[in-house]
Amino acid sequence: MSTAARAWTTPRWGDAGLVSGEAVELDVRAARIGSRTLALLIDVLVQLVAGLLLAALTGLTLAALPYGLLDAAMERALLTVGLVLVLVGYPVIWERFNDGRTPGKAAVGLRVVSVDGAPVGFRQSLTRALVGVAVEWPGLVLPLLSWAVGLTVMLSDDRGRRLGDLAAGTLVVHTRPATRWRAVPATAPQLAGWAYSLDLSRLDADLALAVRQYLARAHGFSEPARGELARLLWRQVADVTSPPPPAGLPAALYLAAVIAERHRRARRRLAGERALTEALWSGVPAASTAERTRRSG
Repeated sequence: MSTAARAWTTPRWGDAGLVSGEAVELDVRAARIGSRTLALLIDVLVQLVAGLLLAALTGLTLAALPYGLLDAAMERALLTVGLVLVLVGYPVIWERFNDGRTPGKAAVGLRVVSVDGAPVGFRQSLTRALVGVAVEWPGLVLPLLSWAVGLTVMLSDDRGRRLGDLAAGTLVVHTRPATRWRAVPATAPQLAGWAYSLDLSRLDADLALAVRQYLARAHGFSEPARGELARLLWRQVADVTSPPPPAGLPAALYLAAVIAERHRRARRRLAGERALTEALWSGVPAASTAERTRRSG
């Protein structure tokens, strides 16, 4: 395979290690510390707002009670219940009823799943939340030490799991496909002369657009679909272009050469039109000035 043809081979994005029931590895990305930290910050803000609203609602309710009914023990009990609801109940309820996504995870495009790819269960969410509150965030047990240990675990784990994930048997993955901005491949050197001699007068805009879209997104297709689509498009392009190309190269390289040459000619034509326009407009003021001078004289 030539160097130009090997350029079409792209690395897999899936690194979560999830396997379907048919023993097929799923192309799913594991969430790393950056995206997970962003999701945590969003969740902390939501929890803060929820805590303030819960405190205000509780305060209004208690204010309506008879004086002396509420003592210090009751206040501490209510505070404990509120903290449990905000710190533990918040992630458990959201993950249980929102397909493994808290508001922060949903905003960033993350989801909690079991290590086998199944939806996260109630016990798993509860375990994650309890471990997180105890030794990660806010880290009620030795905060500074537990934070350092948790960070080390996330950075060293090959799938970015934290202590809560390891204890619960869960994994956080991306729900949105990764997107790479890729330029349309240039003309392969062995096709440069052929591309320069192409007759593209019958290549319409719709077919050219279809080819451009394929070339820009081909890295997202898997074989054999990628090759079959390239050959299908090339048969259509070959019917409206001439002369035929050198034999023995992948259809994708022919398509790239056609689109690159079409783009080169369009740029050259546009540059010529701009140069002509600038030349015409640059002569207008001079002509107007000369006409006014003749008339005034």
